[in-house]
Amino acid sequence: MTGSEEPPSFRLAYVPGVTPDKWVRIWNERLPDVPLTLTQVPAAEAGGVLLGGDADAGLVRLPVDRTVLSAIPLYTETTVVVIPKDHLVTAADEVTVEDLADEIVLHPLDDVLGWERPPGRPALERPATTADAVELVAAGIGVLLVPLSLARLHHRKDLTYRTVTDAPGSSVALSWPEDAHTDRVEDFIGIVRGRTVNSTRGRQPAQAPPKGERTQAAPARRKQAAGKQAGGARRGAGGTPRSGGKGGSGKGARRGRPRRG
Repeated sequence: MTGSEEPPSFRLAYVPGVTPDKWVRIWNERLPDVPLTLTQVPAAEAGGVLLGGDADAGLVRLPVDRTVLSAIPLYTETTVVVIPKDHLVTAADEVTVEDLADEIVLHPLDDVLGWERPPGRPALERPATTADAVELVAAGIGVLLVPLSLARLHHRKDLTYRTVTDAPGSSVALSWPEDAHTDRVEDFIGIVRGRTVNSTRGRQPAQAPPKGERTQAAPARRKQAAGKQAGGARRGAGGTPRSGGKGGSGKGARRGRPRRG
């Protein structure tokens, strides 16, 4: 897709827990004429949304299908265990997976940690969503391991959380279809990577005439320069200016005067 074919807006998908506010603010400051629209999508559906053309780029959780999607990892979240406020685990500031060995650890179907084998004891059924799992934790049925942002997203007054030091983390990335790396996508890449507005790697405000105008102006400049060179050659021939000119008092005329006896 070329720049001239780009839509008049930029569509950004993002998964629960990700907060794109800062990047959206910078976008609006730099590209006020290009509206940015946000769409929250479930983590498991983010890849399909991008490939289906429903968003130009997305803030997603890794892994993604790298055969069809490009991705720039941005950060990896800390994993925490969500527990009731009166749970024994709250006595420590941090815990390990082994500390949860005797707990019923809920494993929702939309889990984003990618466990090979979740710690603790499994529940009889897997909750459909993380939100459902949080409700079960509040009911005292088990505990839940999630990225810190999801623990904050589903915060309840009767629940708290502790860092799990040896649990896998969830990485967030900026992703887009490989065959749709547009100028707008490059603009957003520059923003999330912290490039300045004048960065040589990002798109910059026009500071020179377009290439076509420079191409048209070049012959004119060459013609003008050639004319100056030709004029200089004519004035210098024979050491005198052409008759009728104003150069009688020039250097050539002075050099042509006979010496006084």
